[in-house]
Amino acid sequence: MGDGANTDQYLTFRLADEVYAMSVASIREVLEVPRITRVPRMPPYLDGIINLRGNVVPVMDLAQKFGIGKTEFTQDTSVIVTEITGVYADDADETLVVGIFSDMVLKVVDIPPGMIEPPPSIGTGVDTSFIAGMGKVEDSFVIILRLDSVLSEEELGEIDQKRGVMP
Repeated sequence: MGDGANTDQYLTFRLADEVYAMSVASIREVLEVPRITRVPRMPPYLDGIINLRGNVVPVMDLAQKFGIGKTEFTQDTSVIVTEITGVYADDADETLVVGIFSDMVLKVVDIPPGMIEPPPSIGTGVDTSFIAGMGKVEDSFVIILRLDSVLSEEELGEIDQKRGVMP
C-alpha cells in the first residue's frame, strides 16, 4: 500500500440536495444517529454532543453552518465522525473529533487529483475557503470539503471547550 494510499479516496454524502465529499483519511466512522445531548448556549450549527464509547463528540449540522437549511432526521440520516487536525495554529498535533450530519451517506469514490477543479471564484464577498475543490465524479461535480477550514479557529476552540460538558 505505502504512504498516501487513500489520498484519492473520498466519502460522498448528500446534504440538502447537494453531493459533498471528504477525504476518507479524515473519517473515523459512520454511525446511525445516536441520542444527542443538547448543551445550552452552543452555536446554532452545533446540535449537541454524543457519547461515543465514553468520549464526548460534538455534532455539527453543516446545512445550518452553510445557511442551506437544517438537517431533517430520516432513516437515512447518519453522523460522519471526523478528525480535524491542525485545529490550532500553535499545536499542529491537536486533533478534534467532530460528528457531522449527512442526509445520506453515498459511497467511497476515487477522485484523482487531475479530476479536481479549484473552488469557483464567485467574487470577493463569498467565502469558499472550506472547499478544497470540485471533484468530477461520473458526469457531475461533488463539492470536496476542507474540514479544517469549515470552522474558524475561534469556533473550533468553542467546540473544544464544550467537549468537557458531558452530563
